Amino acid sequence: MTYKRLEIPELVLCEPTFHEDNRGFVFESFKKKSFDDFLGFKVDFSQDNISYSKYGVVRGLHTNTLDFSQSKLISVLKGKILDVAVDFRVESPTFGKVVSVELNSEENKQLFIPRGFLHGFSVLSEDALVMIKIDRYFASGESIGIRYDDKDLSIDWKIDEKFVILSEADKKLSNFKDIKSPFVYGENYY
Repeated sequence: MTYKRLEIPELVLCEPTFHEDNRGFVFESFKKKSFDDFLGFKVDFSQDNISYSKYGVVRGLHTNTLDFSQSKLISVLKGKILDVAVDFRVESPTFGKVVSVELNSEENKQLFIPRGFLHGFSVLSEDALVMIKIDRYFASGESIGIRYDDKDLSIDWKIDEKFVILSEADKKLSNFKDIKSPFVYGENYY
């Protein structure tokens, strides 16, 4: 596995090394020691969530309140998505900056998003099976959400507006400028 810091250095793209032969291939999808060594701190993943979505589904943008915030490691088991992270840390030099990465089940790259970021994804293939490793359990009522089509963020989800499918809850989310972030740049949330 190789690791690469993105435009916002806390966001990390994880790229597996494939070992192929006439039977197929094998690769390590996660190795705690090398992952923690690269990050410089420990992330103790406690739960894997899997979602199935059809083309056009947009999930997000979400995070949780401070005491229930989660780090996430996103991978695609089937299909292709556009994975999106938004810096939600007040006083960060990249506050409000959007980073988008296409993830698919052929390359098997993963995106690590630490606490303090909003997260969402859109499904670009006919359907997609997405696995998200999280380091804290879900806490009902502790979610913070921002509209996927927020004008200030100007995210290109790579889907024509007429094909976008949202949950009822995501249709009611607020704009980025109307939500006060509980996260502060430079604070250690681990």
